[in-house]
Amino acid sequence: MKPTRGEKLFYGFTYTLLTLIALTCLLPLIHVGALSFSGAHAITSGDIGMWPVDFTWDTYREVLKGTRIIQSFLNSVVITGVGVVLSMLATILAAYPLSRRSFYARRFFTLAMVFTLLFNGGIIPAFLVVKGFGLMDSYAAIWLPALVSTYNMLVMRTYFERIPQELLEAAHMDGCNEWRLLGQIVLPLSMPVLATLTLFYGVSYWNSFMNVLLFMNSTDSYNMAVLVQQMVQNQQLLGELRAPGDNVQLVAEGVKAAAIVLMMLPMLVVYPFVQRFFVRGVMLGAVKG
Repeated sequence: MKPTRGEKLFYGFTYTLLTLIALTCLLPLIHVGALSFSGAHAITSGDIGMWPVDFTWDTYREVLKGTRIIQSFLNSVVITGVGVVLSMLATILAAYPLSRRSFYARRFFTLAMVFTLLFNGGIIPAFLVVKGFGLMDSYAAIWLPALVSTYNMLVMRTYFERIPQELLEAAHMDGCNEWRLLGQIVLPLSMPVLATLTLFYGVSYWNSFMNVLLFMNSTDSYNMAVLVQQMVQNQQLLGELRAPGDNVQLVAEGVKAAAIVLMMLPMLVVYPFVQRFFVRGVMLGAVKG
C-alpha cells in the first residue's frame, strides 16, 4: 500500500532525528580517533577535525611501550572473560527454572529478584559485605556482586517461556531429564538471546570502573577503564612516556585519545559479529506485560 503524505512526513522526520542522534554518538568517536593519529603540532594548534593531520603511529607506539596499558588490557580480558562465563551460567541456571510453569514458588522468586531492580543497599553496604567475606583485592569482588543482572535474567526467562511447551513435553516423554533438556533443546534454540546477553555482560565487565576502584588495592590489578580514567584525569602517565633522549613529541590530548581508542577497540571489533542477534534477542526475550 502506498504511504500517505502524513506517513512520508513522519518517516522523514523520524529518519532525520535518528540520523542526528547517531551522529552525536559517532562524531565524537571519530574525532577522538583523529586526535590519536595526529601529530603533536596539529593537536596543540587545534587543527584536528574528523580526519588526522600529520598522520603518525608514534602516540600508540609510546603508549603501548611506556605505560601499564598492556597489563591493564590483560586484566580487562581476564575480568571480562571469566565474568561473562560465570554470569551467563548463573543467569541460565536462574532463568530456566523460573520459566518452567511447574516450578514451585516461581512467582515469589521472580518478585524477589525484581525487587532488587527498585532498591539496593548502595556502595557502603556493598563495600562492607565484600570486605567481610575477605574478597578485597581479588577479582571475585568484581564477579560475585554483579553475577546476575535481574534485567538480563528476565529477558532470558521470557525467551525460554516462548519455546513451545509441546516440544519440551515430548522430550520428557522420551526420557529426557531437565539437565539434558536445557543443554540439548532449550539452549540451542536460544542462541539469539544468549549472544545478546553475552554482549551485555561483556560490555558491563569491560567497562567496570567503580567496583575495580573500590575493591582493588593494587594498581597492578587495575583494568583499562580505571587506567584510562587516571590518564584522562592527570598528567602523571604522560610524564612516564618521556624517557631521557626520546625525540618523540607527545601531547597529553593525543595520549588520552590513544588510550580511549585502545579501550574501545575490542568492543567495536566484537559488536559486528553479534549485532545480527541483538534486536531479535531483545525483542523476542522482552518482558511481556
